[in-house]
Amino acid sequence: MLMPSRVKYRKHHLRYPKGTSEGAKELHFGDYGIKTLESGYITQRQIEACRLTLSRFLKHGGKIWIRIFPDLSVTKKPAETRMGKGKGDPAYWCATVKKGRILFELEGLSKEESLQALTQVSFKLPLKTKIVVREEV
Repeated sequence: MLMPSRVKYRKHHLRYPKGTSEGAKELHFGDYGIKTLESGYITQRQIEACRLTLSRFLKHGGKIWIRIFPDLSVTKKPAETRMGKGKGDPAYWCATVKKGRILFELEGLSKEESLQALTQVSFKLPLKTKIVVREEV
């Protein structure tokens, strides 16, 4: 699972991401990619599920670029605990994603296989997404 090795603060305030992405709006590495159409959070498990799906399609030929990283901790209090007594312990990590950000890029597959792989990836994500293609392809 993806998670940071060190963080400045263990517990974060989770504010809903508003606006459009400031970076990673265009394909830089691969020929095909998947782009978000809305803002939200993507957990480390969802990123890993997408990575496994893409690697199954690639079968040791081609390359994947993951353009997001889960660096925000999400805390959770134990079940059946009374209110108060501070913030809960970190439960999992998530990535903040704004509208218009490229999440994954890939190359080394044909157009049909790439579109099929990215369609399968979009089913694993909690946000609406769109498949983007480099213009030279």
